[in-house]
Amino acid sequence: MSGNSNDTSGQGMIVNPKPKADNQNWDGDDADRADRLRFEEEQAMIREQSEARAAAKALAEHKLAEHKLAEDKATGAAKNAK
Repeated sequence: MSGNSNDTSGQGMIVNPKPKADNQNWDGDDADRADRLRFEEEQAMIREQSEARAAAKALAEHKLAEHKLAEDKATGAAKNAK
């Protein structure tokens, strides 16, 4: 980075190729709406996968805790039998 404040490379600049009068449709066209819908669907899928992973992890931890409890009971019963 040169640190030059007069950098004219165009990086980071927002370019709007259409004249302002032609660019008033902020809702976008059908492709924009389809992109937004696809994005929302992808986000929902990611959330569902994340929730499923969290549920699977919680189930595995619960089963592990039950297994350890059963082992501890068995060990305790064996020690008491002696």
